[in-house]
Amino acid sequence: MKKLFVLFFITISLFAKEVSIKVEQMHCPLCTTMIKQAIKKVDGVTKVKVKLPTKTATVNYDETKVNIADILKAIKSTSYEGKVIK
Repeated sequence: MKKLFVLFFITISLFAKEVSIKVEQMHCPLCTTMIKQAIKKVDGVTKVKVKLPTKTATVNYDETKVNIADILKAIKSTSYEGKVIK
């Protein structure tokens, strides 16, 4: 059972990715909420943190289900532009 758990964890880790995105136009808490909700709706996104002071979104996702272009498209659907910084 322990080997199965380790194999499952390694498999999940291989496809789990994180990206940091700069959203310059973000200027208020409502902006952060809108962007966070839009990104969370994307299938394959597992975790989202949006920070107003740094104007960044950090997104964890499963690369077998979603790619960065899909995440940027979700941000654009809220009338903001995102740029990958890391």
